[in-house]
Amino acid sequence: MKAEDKMTVDERRKYLRRMKKRYEEADRTMKGKLLDEMEAVTGMHRKSLIRSMNGSLKRKPRERERSKTYGPDVDDALRVIDESLDRICAERLTPNLTWMAQHLEKHGEIRTTPSLLEQLGLISVSTVQRRLNRIRQYERRLPRKKPRGRRLVQDIPMKRLSWTIARPGHMETDLVHQCGPTASGEYLHTAQMIDVATGWSERRAVLGRSYLVMKDTFLVFLARLPFPVIEIHPDNGLAAHASRVLQSPYATLLG
Repeated sequence: MKAEDKMTVDERRKYLRRMKKRYEEADRTMKGKLLDEMEAVTGMHRKSLIRSMNGSLKRKPRERERSKTYGPDVDDALRVIDESLDRICAERLTPNLTWMAQHLEKHGEIRTTPSLLEQLGLISVSTVQRRLNRIRQYERRLPRKKPRGRRLVQDIPMKRLSWTIARPGHMETDLVHQCGPTASGEYLHTAQMIDVATGWSERRAVLGRSYLVMKDTFLVFLARLPFPVIEIHPDNGLAAHASRVLQSPYATLLG
């Protein structure tokens, strides 16, 4: 049985409960055929199927609850590391937990123990994501404006660039708000574009985030890059601007 075709625990129990009645009413020869069928459908061992058919298929409650694998010290470390790495996704945060914890300890930001470092090295991506969801819900966030040009943004396919890309030209872009505790009024932003393969980066301070400002910024980036842009991966704030600029004739000429 293929891995993608495997039954869940609930699906398997539901199937076995239906087969049990036929199994109990069957003779020896038919029981063997039914066991062959159940073995092929569920992927279970024949001995396990016989025990299931002769026993109870009701799920037994746990005698004691499973103890927590990761304690509050892991949450405290995740909170500091997550903030230090600018709240990147769990997929990219998890492989960097151990070395980042050791790095932050050198600067007096956190305290580590051998047990904590071992747990940070073993924790899974899904567990990190669940804990970050809980940690981040209590943090104060800046108000967000509704994105403009929604129709254009919806036409841009969403994807995540792999960090194993070897060819230059696959660009990550971001717009950092330098507004302090409030996002009201005009303030400076830092627009940045980074090549995944080489690490080549371009940054520029801009006032506001209008289309004309972003257009000039991207054209400057394209003029300075020593290689053509193959694809660009912007955040939500830059998606529409990047798409319109890169489709312009001047951008094509520079690329």
